[in-house]
Amino acid sequence: MSPERFSGPPPLLVGVLPGQHPEVLRTAQVLAAKLAATLLCAYVDEASYLVEWDPARSAHRLSLHPDADDAEIRAVTEELKAMIGTSLKGGSVDWTLRTLAGDPARALARLAAESNASMIIVGTPERGMGHRVSEALNGSVAAWLSHHQDHPVLVVPARMPAHGELPD
Repeated sequence: MSPERFSGPPPLLVGVLPGQHPEVLRTAQVLAAKLAATLLCAYVDEASYLVEWDPARSAHRLSLHPDADDAEIRAVTEELKAMIGTSLKGGSVDWTLRTLAGDPARALARLAAESNASMIIVGTPERGMGHRVSEALNGSVAAWLSHHQDHPVLVVPARMPAHGELPD
């Protein structure tokens, strides 16, 4: 990974995932527009792990699943680019997407430090038993970030309908 240089104010770092609720990107877009900042979107491939990291050069990753190839990562990246483009349509905020490897919280913290991000924006975990079990085993990205690094963290909740309301 080579350090990205942004002109103007430091970027806002936004953690993105396939299928993520759109409020995360919409909130980031509004903040970026008000702050005249760019969005640095980051996806962390948990199926890979970082074997070497040097901000002056590049990151080297290895897959935990050797059968999975880079084509799968490229497909996810293309899906995310389309999702981000659709979510930010109509806005005047510049954005870029980075794919990282390893533990999501630590990877986001590393990228925030490397890019001198002014804030890290993440969403809340999805509802459901599978997500609760995963969070219990792996921990919450937002909780780890808010306790272990120096950048402000904005946690955007999923907009869920109130009891008896129908979703939009």
